[in-house]
Amino acid sequence: MNFYRHISNSLTDWKAADNRKPLILRGARQVGKTTLIKEFSKLYKHSVLLNLEKPADLQFFEMYTDVKTIVDGLFLTNNIASNQISNTLLFIDEIQESPKAIQLLRYFYEEIPELHVIAAGSLLEFAIREVESFPVGRVEFRYLYPLNFKEYLAAAGNTVALEHLQQVPLKPVAHTVLLKLFNQYAIIGGMPEVVKTYLNTQSISDLPKVYESIWETYKNDVEKYTTNNTERNVIKHIMATAHLYVDQRIKFQNFGNSNYRSREVGEAMRNLDAAKIIQLVYPTTQVEVPIIPDFKKSPRLQFLDTGIVNHTLGIQAEMLALSDLSNSYKGAIIPHLVTQELQSLNTFRSSKPNFWVREKSQSSSEVDVVVQHQGKIIPIEVKSGSEGTLKSLHQFMDRTNHPFAVRVYAGEFKVEQQSTPSGTPYLLMNLPYYMVTMLPEYLTYFTENGKLE
Repeated sequence: MNFYRHISNSLTDWKAADNRKPLILRGARQVGKTTLIKEFSKLYKHSVLLNLEKPADLQFFEMYTDVKTIVDGLFLTNNIASNQISNTLLFIDEIQESPKAIQLLRYFYEEIPELHVIAAGSLLEFAIREVESFPVGRVEFRYLYPLNFKEYLAAAGNTVALEHLQQVPLKPVAHTVLLKLFNQYAIIGGMPEVVKTYLNTQSISDLPKVYESIWETYKNDVEKYTTNNTERNVIKHIMATAHLYVDQRIKFQNFGNSNYRSREVGEAMRNLDAAKIIQLVYPTTQVEVPIIPDFKKSPRLQFLDTGIVNHTLGIQAEMLALSDLSNSYKGAIIPHLVTQELQSLNTFRSSKPNFWVREKSQSSSEVDVVVQHQGKIIPIEVKSGSEGTLKSLHQFMDRTNHPFAVRVYAGEFKVEQQSTPSGTPYLLMNLPYYMVTMLPEYLTYFTENGKLE
């Protein structure tokens, strides 16, 4: 089962580009990088697919020092004529196993630009540290994440629901069906192997072994890059306890009721963040562009995939009985998934949505997500049901220079005019949870058509 991924359009554009550079596909392990490129390779007359975890494939980079000799050896081994370079894709998977291979990417660009080269790997941030001369300016990057809701609908064959989702604005008739499908997706998450297993069996009871396998792989991977027992123990502690703090702001000092110091936890957290397994989302205090994260303030914890969090917390069974999933686990699951959905839209750069804070000695305000759109910082609150206090959102709207705000909730799509308690008028676009992957399109629709009366 091969899934459609929205990044595929970007790969097609890369293939057709005149000034094409070797492309490095980045993302955590098991988000579908290898499957994606193997499917993409079918667009070529010839392809050479290497996995540098295999000694036979790795030897090409260990035995030879120049890329022309490497390509000659690969073409000879794969029975590809030398005049077929421009019709061939070279895919170097698990490239983190060879810092030398990473370094040589620049020479593929400089000496054999007609050859199409894609590299992929996990934990590349750690491998790059060992590269003597990283090919800055000689490679391109793309980023892949777990399946988002649009990709999940495509994988499940719900093409009609997907067509409705992509209509702006949505027809009300589609709301109930899309909300039900989104709840299903929110419970299991977007890891490709999990989605594949669920679609084949239609049973959540078959998923725990898949989640456990993925999580154990992550733990084993990250521990490889620790340099001493203390680092290893801190990483183990974080990965054993971090799910209890999902979508919460944290302090490094004594994290998870431990005796570990701020510096130890902070370094471990940053390594996990680099691996994209457990990430740190920092707040901003800005109400006008640009969004500037404040790294001195406490970050919020974000996991790679909400389905893994649900499994680790043991709440998937009880989530099945909820009509509004924003009530699950202290209200943390849906805001977490909203951030995950927004991050999945980033194809060309690795970035995380920020949240907004206004902290004073007597009181504090916090807006779940802020995004930059057409020269504006748009606040987004994730609220339960059709009601819910918008105190923090009002604080933001009293200070910003535009009238546009968003609430993500379980209700139907609508735009309404509101006022803050201090009398500032603004427009509130109410989006159902399932529309978050369409947020850029809806923000354009909202800001171009919304007008205060």
